[in-house]
Amino acid sequence: MVLPRTRLGTGDAALEMEVGVPLFHQGIFLLTMKPAKSKGAARKDTKEALKPVEDRKVGKRKAAVKVDKSSKKNAKKVKLAKDPNKPKRPPSAFFVFLEDFRKIYKQEHPNVKAVSAVGKAGGEKWKSLSNAEKAPYEAKAAKRKAEYEKVMAAYNKKQEEEDDDDED
Repeated sequence: MVLPRTRLGTGDAALEMEVGVPLFHQGIFLLTMKPAKSKGAARKDTKEALKPVEDRKVGKRKAAVKVDKSSKKNAKKVKLAKDPNKPKRPPSAFFVFLEDFRKIYKQEHPNVKAVSAVGKAGGEKWKSLSNAEKAPYEAKAAKRKAEYEKVMAAYNKKQEEEDDDDED
């Protein structure tokens, strides 16, 4: 909501003081006319006078505020512990294909040790395969996904039972 300055009464500053939040944070924006250029120096002084003492500029430059980097690092390190008993997600059709492709590729290229080279070659081969050639890998992936869903359902049921035991 935008209100012209003239429609806001003098009580708005008092309202800001009571609430503790400036009006523009409440969705109300004040429209003011820009003062003439000759009043620029006077305007700067009034802005400085309105700022708290800590925020006022001393000299030409403001001192750089140092941020504690260790607190940021500590925040990133705090993670939820993963449950080691949770089943792993099943591989996609591409990764099922890659399992077979790695064996073949290593037989044909015994000198190549880089994992990235095998991955790139596998990706190119996968793109060149037709849908009919991809079908067996997609079927294996679907079978593994169905097995995973069964195991995951059992895992979730076990977790719920453990949670119920903890609450009692």
